[in-house]
Amino acid sequence: MDLDGVADELYGLPPGDFTTARDSRAKAARAAGNRELADEIRRLRRPTLAAWASNLLVRERPTEVRNLLQLGEGLRQAHQDLDGERLRELSVGQHQLTFALARQAVELAAQAGRIIGEAARQDLQDTLQAVLADPEAAEEWATGRLTKPLSVPVGFPAATRQPASRATAHGRAARPVAKVTDLDEARARRDDARERLRHAQRQATEAQQELRACEEELAAAEKEQSRADEAERQAGQRVADLSRQLRDVEREQRQARETARTARDRVRAADRAAREARRRAGDTEARARKLAERTRRST
Repeated sequence: MDLDGVADELYGLPPGDFTTARDSRAKAARAAGNRELADEIRRLRRPTLAAWASNLLVRERPTEVRNLLQLGEGLRQAHQDLDGERLRELSVGQHQLTFALARQAVELAAQAGRIIGEAARQDLQDTLQAVLADPEAAEEWATGRLTKPLSVPVGFPAATRQPASRATAHGRAARPVAKVTDLDEARARRDDARERLRHAQRQATEAQQELRACEEELAAAEKEQSRADEAERQAGQRVADLSRQLRDVEREQRQARETARTARDRVRAADRAAREARRRAGDTEARARKLAERTRRST
């Protein structure tokens, strides 16, 4: 048993099975004498529903995972190079791929018996956007061990559906011309403020999700403690019952020992009386023989 193997197993389970399986693995590690591993396993946090669905996607769709990681590398490079044309080209694929992957994650979750609501679906979409924007987020996501959704860094262009371009006479789409105006700058500042607001709202949602997860962990721990307390109470009652039975048996033993001692005393007394009676009987018989002999001689 090692931490990586246990983590891979646990984060592939539905969230409802996570805590019980984690505690079982930690208990097994402790029983095997590996307290450090047991403590590390117990520190593993149960994933939210959106994080679990994202982990499921990583495990079940490796090809799509590679495609998203490659798209993220291209987007980040184009964003760094301020390559507007490349960004526009990749943005269409960005939206299509993240939307398709989010839908696949929802379908995989449904096949596993869990329904993904609108809030969790948005968390999935945000996680995929974070994978495109942040290489560290991409690396974390690719492990398939998320515990909560990822957040998109402020300032990274979000995925938006691109308007259809008019076709040219040659049947090819005309590329839009980028114009930098005061209005564009104002819109950019407005969009940046909205993104910061969304980021703060996501952080608040994540905090609430983490709080709910902690509360569930607390409830599970309290339930386990209650079971342990009840087991301890029953064991104590059993010990008390056995102690009482032991005292009763010891008392019976003392009584039997006293009875046996009395019986031995009676046996010894009876034996002495029997020997005395045999001695007197012998003496009486000897005197009777002597008297009979004298009587015979005198006659």
